[in-house]
Amino acid sequence: MRRFDALNPDHAPSTAGGLLSGIIDRHGEAGPMVRTMAHSPALLQGYLELSKAMRRTALPRRLSEKVSLAVQEWIGCRLCLAAHTAAGRTAGLTEVDIALARQGTAVDSREAALLTYAVQILTEPSAITDADIAQLRTHGWSDRVLADVVGLVALNQLTGSFNLVAGLESPATADAA
Repeated sequence: MRRFDALNPDHAPSTAGGLLSGIIDRHGEAGPMVRTMAHSPALLQGYLELSKAMRRTALPRRLSEKVSLAVQEWIGCRLCLAAHTAAGRTAGLTEVDIALARQGTAVDSREAALLTYAVQILTEPSAITDADIAQLRTHGWSDRVLADVVGLVALNQLTGSFNLVAGLESPATADAA
């Protein structure tokens, strides 16, 4: 059940209304999450800026979608899982890739280590040790990639949590997406 209404530009606070109008002008529409975020101009602007910035990560799109799938599985946002499943397929992920990513792993041990790291950022960041970072570096992951993953996790936590709190989505079940 929706807890917040999705807003149109003319009913949103002025700053958010302008942001929504810009999105609609560029894309023809604004999705329900973005329209609902418009209740908070600061949140909407922050989301849009972080989302845009995270498109410039050092991670290949396929791997970025795997990170998103791993994180959203933990958060439980079916809406996000469905969106990232579709985006992953578009980026070339197989059904096996998607299923493994939702479990926080991958066939490739290098990617599996990065997905484990992403889930740990979400679930227990204080437990990440110097040895963990050193191990990721032995897999060839740069500090830029490790920092980018923190940003991707934060973006996914923002979107998944917002959708759940706003009532745009109910908690995911084991068979979701």
